[in-house]
Amino acid sequence: MSNVMGALLCGLVGALLLWAGLHDAARVRRLRHHGVRTAGMVVDNVRVRDNDSGPTWAPIIAFADQHGYRVEFTPSMRGSGMGLATGREVTVVYLPHDPQTARVFTRRHMTGPVVFVLAVALVFLGIGAAIAVSG
Repeated sequence: MSNVMGALLCGLVGALLLWAGLHDAARVRRLRHHGVRTAGMVVDNVRVRDNDSGPTWAPIIAFADQHGYRVEFTPSMRGSGMGLATGREVTVVYLPHDPQTARVFTRRHMTGPVVFVLAVALVFLGIGAAIAVSG
C-alpha cells in the first residue's frame, strides 16, 4: 500500500512540475516571438538567504516599459554563474501587456528555469515509475 502511495505522490508532483515547466516554456516562446526588448540596468544586488556556502544574492533590474513607467524585477534563475554586477546594462524582454513577465534576454536566464523545472519533473516521474515497478 505504501508503494502505491509513494508512486502516486511522486507521479503527482512530477506531473505538476511538468505542467509548470511546459507553461514556463510557453511563456519563454511568447517572450521570444512577441516580447518587447529594451535596455535594463542592474540597480542593486540583495541578499536573499544564507546557507552553508555563504549568502545568495539576487540582482534587481530596472527598466522603462513602452509607456515610460519604471519596472523592477528580480530574475528567477539564481546561483553560480547567474549573478549580474550592479551597474551592468542588460537586455530585457517582456510582454507588452504585462511588464512583470520580464526576463533578462540571455540563454541562461530565458531557458535555465525551464530546463531546471523539467529536469526535476522527470526525476520525480522516474522515481514514481521505479516505485510502481518495484512494488
